[in-house]
Amino acid sequence: MVVESDPWHYFTMTRSLAPLDLITRLIGFDTTSAKSNLALIEFVAEYLSQWTTEFRVTKSDDGRKSNLFATIGPSDIPGIVLSGHTDVVPANAPDWTSDPFTARVTDGKLYGRGAADMKSFIAVALAMAPRFAAAKLSQPIHFAFSYDEEVGCLGVRSLIADLKNLPVKPSLCIVGEPTEMTVIIGHKGKKSVTCTVHGKEGHSALNHKGVNAVEIAADLVHKIRSVQKRIRQEGPFEDGYDPPYSTLHTGVIHGGAALNIIPRECRFEFEIRNLPSHDPETIMAELRAHAQELAPEMLAVDPETGILFDERNNTVGLSVDEDSEPARLACQLTGHNHTSKVAFTTEAGLFAQADIPAVVCGPGSIAQAHRPDEFIALEQVEKCERFMTDLIKLIPQRTDKT
Repeated sequence: MVVESDPWHYFTMTRSLAPLDLITRLIGFDTTSAKSNLALIEFVAEYLSQWTTEFRVTKSDDGRKSNLFATIGPSDIPGIVLSGHTDVVPANAPDWTSDPFTARVTDGKLYGRGAADMKSFIAVALAMAPRFAAAKLSQPIHFAFSYDEEVGCLGVRSLIADLKNLPVKPSLCIVGEPTEMTVIIGHKGKKSVTCTVHGKEGHSALNHKGVNAVEIAADLVHKIRSVQKRIRQEGPFEDGYDPPYSTLHTGVIHGGAALNIIPRECRFEFEIRNLPSHDPETIMAELRAHAQELAPEMLAVDPETGILFDERNNTVGLSVDEDSEPARLACQLTGHNHTSKVAFTTEAGLFAQADIPAVVCGPGSIAQAHRPDEFIALEQVEKCERFMTDLIKLIPQRTDKT
């Protein structure tokens, strides 16, 4: 496949590239979630084709985006997955001191959208491909690159579903989100919900004949806030998380047309970031019950009114025993036994849900992600390269002569 608009179309794949070269090239593809990632995926596939022909591609329904799963080494033995998402959050150029999609290195830092989250991990993994191939490892190394992680871990779901067709499942997945190369054994889940309140429009002077959708929505938002307050005080709690409890947050609200019109509709979006041990459905059940309490008053005015919850996304949390083999292996690669937990959500929980053990460990800091002048410290890139070099040392070589 060839994309003529690809700025790297004329690059001839005849050699390996250093991590910084690859980071620069990957940042050069504007893979903001609203846009296609195909040019980047084609670049990666062409690059990896020098060392493997084992590719699996799963595309979005509209064909504008795709996941890539590639394998170096034997495919009939459980292997290790190096996983990352190719999409990035939007970059408002005026807020940056340089072009977000042109990498620059200054004072030991590499700047560019996706530098931390998370093209640097992908680049280091790709840079290691020729070394993985030359080592003739007894276990395969898999590369799993997904789309639309930033909008709900969407693309990786079809990639994981496709892995069911593999002869054997991978034995470990390392998701390279920015953790400053600390092994993450737990992260929260995330449920994204849109609530739409359908009221009855009318003149504000006759508000007893209408149903004010904004006020009903405000009641529900207050309920969300009160649930959050109770959880903050009563839990459940889990050590290692900041904060150590599940959180609720209302981020967007729209409603009403004019001050003297009873609002006919109000829509708001909220999220639940739950501890792995805290089922978000119990929270949703409480919110739905409150909506049911509000419904009779609305329906008494107009039977066409109502409250709808649209659960747009649900990503499970991750919980790994710190004494488990995946955690021990990852710690061995980092050179220390310290593990941690994070409040943000990753694709690792979905791999684990599919019975593919997973941990999170990657270069860069999450504090630098999703902001203008995103950067990664070059020392973090070097740590990631050492991590993958040690991975080669831990896997025995094949004894065959091929």
